[in-house]
Order: sequence, then structure tokens, then C-alpha cells
Amino acid sequence: MKLLKTTVFSRATSALLLVLATVLTTGCETTPQDEYAGISPDKLYADAKEDQTDGNYDTAIKKFEKVEARASGTLLAQQAQLDLAYTYYKTDDKPQALAKLDRFIRLHPTSPALDYAYYLQGLINFNDDLGFFGRLARQDLAERDQQASRDAYDAFKQLIDRFPNSKYAPDARLRMNYVVNSLAEGEVSVARYYLRRGAYVAAANRAQQAVKEYRQSPAIEEALAIMVKSYTKLGLTDLADDAQRVLKQSFPNSKALEQ
Repeated sequence: MKLLKTTVFSRATSALLLVLATVLTTGCETTPQDEYAGISPDKLYADAKEDQTDGNYDTAIKKFEKVEARASGTLLAQQAQLDLAYTYYKTDDKPQALAKLDRFIRLHPTSPALDYAYYLQGLINFNDDLGFFGRLARQDLAERDQQASRDAYDAFKQLIDRFPNSKYAPDARLRMNYVVNSLAEGEVSVARYYLRRGAYVAAANRAQQAVKEYRQSPAIEEALAIMVKSYTKLGLTDLADDAQRVLKQSFPNSKALEQ
């Protein structure tokens, strides 16, 4: 009887050990392996840059994320964050790119690459705005959401105000001028939209807003003309005369004056 109990106990123990071994083996098999284990952060960053240059953006993103995690607290990690933002931008993942840049600017206010962060932030929104211009044949400017333009302008302005001598500043200034003209044209297009539909108060208000905010834009010529027409339709002679006087002084050769 004692031998039987020992045999049963041994079999039970063996079965339990077999189950445990199976569980452990299965667990090991399902544990994800780090495909970049053993590669130093510097080497991994260099490989990621090469993938980025070659257009292998998905692979580059994985490697930059590893560098950011492994080199946390170093300048290399900061650079990886910026490269991640740029790579997301190249894959048309604007939300991820901007989220990375917002986090970088918040966490590294003294970074030597802060000017580039602002520039890239502006560039992403600027190119998003250009996407609208590429579809103007199918979409009236009055229907456009110009928030991307405003965000681009704000980022470029931060760059120029804080880093006027940055190598990115000249290009940022050119883009700011373009954005201003874009925003002015947007306001004038809305005013034109209202004017065509006989909403003269709304047309005059939007045109006046454009004149107030974007004085140097070429679109102001039409804004003043809309103000003249709208005030005339409303019977506001004094306001119409004032707008026409400003139009004549600012744009003496305007065809609107002939009308």
C-alpha cells in the first residue's frame, strides 16, 4: 500500500511539473522579443536616420521610439523626438507629429533645437493649409477652415520673436507673409460670399475685419470695395464715403474706383 501511495504521488508530481513546464514554455514563446536588443542607442539612431532618408518611415519610427526610450534624459533622446515628429509628418500623420512637437516644446524649453521645433510646427500646419489651396477649384474659400493657417503663423512668429537669428527665420518670415495674405483672402472671400447674397451687414463686417487685421495684404483692395458697396446698399453714405476715400488713397489705380 505504501509503495502504491508513493507511486501515485510521484505520478502526480510529475504531471504537475509537466504542466508547469508547459505553461512556462508557452509564456516564453508569447513574450514579444525586442528585435533591436543589443544595439546601442547611437547605432540605432544612425540606422533610423538611414531608414528615414530611404523613405522607410514605419521602420524609422520604431527605431526612433526605441532610442527615445533607451536614451531618456539625453540630447540624443531629444533629437529622436524631433525626428519622430518629422517622420510622422512625412507619413501624413499630422496629429501625432504635432503632439510630439507640443510635448517637446513643453518639456525642453531651453533646448538648442527649440527653434527647429517651432519651425517644424509651423511647417506642418502651413503645408496642411496648402492642401486646401490645391483643392480651390472644388472648394470656395468662404467654406475653408483657416485654423491651420493661424496655427502656422503663431508657430513661425514664436520662432522669429524668440530666435530672430535662427537659420530657419528667413524662410519663416516668407511663409508668414504668405499666411497673412491667405488669411486676408479668406476673410475677403467670406465678405464677397455675403455680398453676393445680399447680407450687406455681414459683408461689411467681414471686410472691415480684414482691413483691420491685414493692412498690408493685396486683398485689402477688394475688402475696401466691398465695404463701399455694402454701406451704399445699406444707405450708410458717410461710411461708404470714408471707405471709398481710404480705397482711393491706398489704391489710386483700383478698378473698383471706376465702378
